[in-house]
Amino acid sequence: MKLHVKPPKYHNTPVEVDGIRFDSKAEAARYVQLKALRAAGRILWFTRQPSFLLLGNTRYRPDFMVCDSSGLVWVEDVKGVETKEFKIKKKDWEALYPGFELRVVK
Repeated sequence: MKLHVKPPKYHNTPVEVDGIRFDSKAEAARYVQLKALRAAGRILWFTRQPSFLLLGNTRYRPDFMVCDSSGLVWVEDVKGVETKEFKIKKKDWEALYPGFELRVVK
């Protein structure tokens, strides 16, 4: 019996780096960049997929949360395509977390 594997919706290619599975090559590349920035002392720390509560009891999990050497913290989402769903979550984010920047990394 042959199983049909549906290709990714946005033509992304899942990748594994350091034993961690990433949804896309771009997300994996950003992870490698953040590791290099941490090693160089330009950022203090970063974490993957923190969870935040949004309106309607929904959750938002950006790809990374980052803290630079001055203590400034922001979240990043690596996006090839900004979907309608993401744009709604971004607006909710901006309403609930003013001053806590959401950076879209292309």
